Amino acid sequence: MNSFTAPTPSASVYWRVALISTAAAATLALTACAGMSSRETSTVVGATTGAVIGGVVTGTTAGAAIGAAAGGVVGNEVSKKRDR
Repeated sequence: MNSFTAPTPSASVYWRVALISTAAAATLALTACAGMSSRETSTVVGATTGAVIGGVVTGTTAGAAIGAAAGGVVGNEVSKKRDR
């Protein structure tokens, strides 16, 4: 019997893929915000930051959703106070 096992990618390959994916997502996100008002941009940035923090802290999708909602509200309120 020939037992062939495929080589597993090293951790550095995963980090490279993650870094490139993050850079691509950030580029697309910044491009999408080009036509938004200051308030809309603050809300989106707050929601994105909240989703990332909520997901990392809880490790669940529900935590990310709650973080996104809270971050969106905070971003919106911060932009309201900045516009005064």
